[in-house]
Formats: sequence, C-alpha cells, structure tokens
Amino acid sequence: MTSDLITLEILINRFQAIVDEMAQALFRTAYTVFIKETQDYGTVLVSPDGEVFAASRRYGVLMMIGHPMAEAIRSMGTDVRPRDVFITNDPFATRGMATHLNDIYLWSPVFHENTLICYVWTFIHMSDVGGRVAGSIAPSNTDITQEGIRVPPRRLYREGILDEDFLKLFLINTRTGEENWGDMKACLAALSTGERRIAQVIKRYGVTAFSESITNSLDYAEQQSRRLISTVPDGTYTYSDYIEGDAVGLGLLRIKLSLKVNAGTFLMDFAGTAPQVRAALNLPSHSQDGHWMMITGLVNWLCTREPTISYNAGLVRPFKIDAPAGSLINPEEGAACGARYSTSHKVCDVIIGALSQAVPNQLPATDSGQAAILLVALPDRATSRTRVSVIQPLVGGSGARPSIDGVDGTMVILNFLKNVPTELLEREMPEILIRKYGLREDSGGAGEYRGGTGAIVEFETNAPFTTVTARNMERYKFPPSGRLGGKPGSTGYSLYKPFGKEPREIGIIDVLEMNAGDVLSFGTQGGGGYGDPLKRPAERVFNDVVDGYLTFETARRDYGVVASLNSGVDEIMTTALREKIREERGPLSFYEFGEARDAYQARWPEELHDAICDTISVLPTVQRQISFSALYEEINARLKDNIAVKPGDVSSIHSEILSRAAESWRIASE
Repeated sequence: MTSDLITLEILINRFQAIVDEMAQALFRTAYTVFIKETQDYGTVLVSPDGEVFAASRRYGVLMMIGHPMAEAIRSMGTDVRPRDVFITNDPFATRGMATHLNDIYLWSPVFHENTLICYVWTFIHMSDVGGRVAGSIAPSNTDITQEGIRVPPRRLYREGILDEDFLKLFLINTRTGEENWGDMKACLAALSTGERRIAQVIKRYGVTAFSESITNSLDYAEQQSRRLISTVPDGTYTYSDYIEGDAVGLGLLRIKLSLKVNAGTFLMDFAGTAPQVRAALNLPSHSQDGHWMMITGLVNWLCTREPTISYNAGLVRPFKIDAPAGSLINPEEGAACGARYSTSHKVCDVIIGALSQAVPNQLPATDSGQAAILLVALPDRATSRTRVSVIQPLVGGSGARPSIDGVDGTMVILNFLKNVPTELLEREMPEILIRKYGLREDSGGAGEYRGGTGAIVEFETNAPFTTVTARNMERYKFPPSGRLGGKPGSTGYSLYKPFGKEPREIGIIDVLEMNAGDVLSFGTQGGGGYGDPLKRPAERVFNDVVDGYLTFETARRDYGVVASLNSGVDEIMTTALREKIREERGPLSFYEFGEARDAYQARWPEELHDAICDTISVLPTVQRQISFSALYEEINARLKDNIAVKPGDVSSIHSEILSRAAESWRIASE
C-alpha cells in the first residue's frame, strides 16, 4: 500500500468518475430500449492483468467487478496497439467473462508513451444476435449454436481502422442489425470518453501514481473485504434451492452450496448441484473465483455493511468458488446458456440462505427470484422486417429486510434494471397495447417486515405472428421463503387469453406465438417476509390495506388484524385473534419455505438428491444427463406408487435402468 493514502483516495474517486462518465456517454447515445431505458449495459476500467479496478455504482449493471477479463486479454496476444478495439460474446473462449451470446463486449487498450497502462471496457445486451428464435434466447435451446452468432475475442478496429467485412458478417446474422450497430457505436463513444479522461488524469498526477493506484486500490478493497468477512463466525453453512425446469421437461434442478467461512475467506463448494442440461439454463462460470454472476449477494452484503467501501475486483478476491465441471454452474464447451440468469439468481439465493445462518440480522429474506425479460418480436407491415423490443423486465418484489419492509415491484439485487415507460414502448411498437401495469395486491410475504409486492403486466398485440419470449421465469412452484417467522411470498402466474376465448394459466413460457387480439397477463412474485407477522403494528397492517398492498382477509389471516375501512382497527378483537393464532401455530421456523416445497422435500430429502449426484458423477457428460433424467423419472414413479426409496437404493436403481437400456438395445439390434 502506498504511503500517500490521500493521493490513493483521490485517484480511486477519479477512477469512479471516469467509469460513471463512460456510462453516461453510452447511455445517452444508445439506440435500443433495452440500453437507453432498461439500462442493461456496463462500463469498467481493467488492469493489464484483467482485474476490474473501477466500475460504476450508479449507472447500468451494478455487478461488474467480478468479471474475469484475463482470458480475453491473453487471447489477443502481445501485438496490441493504440486505437485497437476488440469484441467478443463467447462464454467459452473468454472463460466466463461473457456468459451468453447476447452480451457483447467491446474494449480498448490505453497507452502512455507506448506503454500499456490499462483497458477501457464496455458491454451491452443486444436484444437479438440471431439464432433459433427472435431475441435469440429460449429456455428450450439445447446447444449454443442455436443461440446466435458466436464471436471469439477478435479485433473490431486495428489502429482505428474498422474491419468492415467482419462487421457486415456479424450484423447480417442478427435480426436487428441497424439497432445493434447503433448500440455498438454508443460503446465506442464510452471507450473514447474513458481513454480521454485517463490521459487527463495521467497528465495531472503522473503515470507512476496512476499505475501504482491501480494495484493499491485493488489491494485496499481486498483488505476491506477480508476485514468484514472476518466478522462472520467461522464454520460451514449449507443451503439448497431448485430451478424450475418444467417448461423444458427437466423438472426441478437442485443447486446445493456448502459455504465455508474461514479466516476472512468464503469458500463456496457447489458439490451436489445438478449436472448441466440440454437447455439454456447452464451458467458458464468456469469455476472462476469471484465470478460476477455468482457473488452478487455477497457484494451487496459488503456494500451494505460498509457503504463507502472501495468498489473493485479486490472485493471478490476472498470469494473462492468450487463448481464441479459438467455441472449446471460450470458446463462444458458448447452448452446452451442464454437463460443462465435463472441459475445465477438461484445461486445468489442459496448463498444468502447459507450466509444468513451465520449472520441472520444482516441479510434480507428471499426475494422474488425472477428477472424475466419480456420480449416481443413481430413483423413490420411496411418493410416485412422483424422488429424486436423488450416490453418490461418481469421483476417481483424484494425480500423483507431485518428492520424495514422489502421494496415493492423490484428487487434490490437487480435494482439497475429499469422499467420501460409505456408511452415510449407503444410509440416504438405501436402494435402493442399495455392494458395494465402496476403492483400486485397480496403478493408480499407477511412478517414483522413485509416482503415487497410483485407487479402485474398485461398487454395486447394487434399484429399477427407475434412471438413472445420471457427467459428466466422462476418461482411458479416454490415461493420465495420467509425468515425468522416471516411467511413466503407469492408464486407467479401467466394468463394467456386468445382472441374471443377465456384466459388460461400457461405457467413458465418458453416461446409463445400470439395473434392479433390476444392478451397476455403476468403476475410476478412477492418477496418473503421477515420476522413474526403478529409483531407488525396493527396500524401499519391497516395502512397496507388502505394503500392496496393487502386485503382485509389477508390482514386477518396472516397478521391477526381485524379492521374495516369505516372503523379502522378493532383493538380488542385484534388482540384476541393474535393471541389465538400464537397458541395454535407452534414455534416459528428460521426458514418458511411454504407447503409446496415442504411436501416435496418430505418425499425428496436432501440425502436422496446427494445419492443421485454421487452415482452419476463419474459418468461422461451425455451419459450423466441421460442417467440423471432417468433416475429422477424412475424414483418419481416409485414414490407415486408409495414405494419407499432410500439413498442407498439409488445405485441399484441406476444399475436396473442401465440393464433395461442394454436389453432394449440388444433387442433393437437383432
């Protein structure tokens, strides 16, 4: 650490100002709704070794500091020159920097007198990069080639000269080429802004101070992170949750974590997690320590504990990750990964669930768990081109916090995803009519502190051949859990009403074809509640009813509050009802998972999942996937027939399955 701490602090703030100005340049010059409104983009400064030493905390995606940039830098070799610009979207060639093909990264080296100082870096989420479906992402995609054009790291500009042949090839393979190039030029504006500001800082403070401050700022953040982690009691904390893969025929997929806290380090061991799948739910983390899509909740916890903490990759150095190769969170080359955020968010849930056992009063209850991007593609009547646009992020409420209610209609972990103004959407997509957009009543989990409510989005299309995707839909089976007596939030719903017909529940969407006059409605999940609902002041419960968050029925059932609009709270009846509820309910649980998950885990205990993972762990990838599905199908059939299955039975059941398969193959080949 430099002895001149004042200069270090000044330069840390200058770094922050540079990435914020880069973010504003990108945001203000972007072309598509998903960038200029929803703000799915990022700007960072990167050390020569590939660590993020500054990232915006105000604009765009707020979890950029855990990006592993080293492989992308290494793959470009040593022949790097001023005014070069590089591009990629490949999750496997970058070893987890990119995590699906829609995220396009552009970066450029910064030199001072022919010496490489650092990199300026940007990414944008493109609404379409080609592939099987409009928008490129569908949970049912089975390999990455179905998800669009794949670009390993390469030059877009060589010393300021555009590779026009490559650009044409790239854009023609997307459905929204003009819009994509518009957003890419916004990235170029951000890179130019960052390079210009860095030159000004070096001119004022000197190149030595600038370079030393990169190293020192990272080391300083690491020290702060380890100091906060050291306040957590050492030990091993386990937790698991499930991805709902029914929409693509996969059933429930477990993510299991053993969080080992020791001497200022978090070791996250994901042994026992489901294997990679033939669907777009795989998260290509490459088991990179501190990977950006696996540690968001931990970074938020650090920033909550110390709001002025230095914000760079030094914070994630103590986050060690052990994700088994070939698993859902560390798939092998070629796996589909477009909808990987379903998995990423569930990873965050299990990390918070585990850490909350150690520090229960520092973390919120489970949030809504869904960040589905509702996207529509339809033909332009004038040009016959396909137009693609985001309607809204389908985000539910956040979990209640230890001393305050959850946030309504959004999640703290995804607060950077902004909503799309209805007027702007209907101007750009006039065939789409937003019929309803607001908060969802009775969706937040009850508690001393109420879970944030979900949202309702309803739209109608007036165009034929309208294609709808909504990747990352989750928690339609198991609700977000409550904590320390708080109740679970609500699950989600999706209602489809074809023109002239009655609406029907369709659950999690893969790809939906709509026609003129059809209506689609969504209700997103509410966050889990925190603390005993009977401790919530009755007047606050009454105000929640008046404000439209609760109904009187829910106030009575979950909070024991008897009230009416005319008379307000009936104190005598409320006191009596609350006392009756206390006597009848029994002791409160640390977690409240809800009836659906409790019933499932009574049939499928953790040990049974462990036995399946142990049995198939030695198999090659394809055979592992086949055996995984076959075992779950066979065990489910036995359980439905009331045949008990113990963990020790799994190996013999697997042998039976293999024997039947071998016999079928022998008969077929005769």
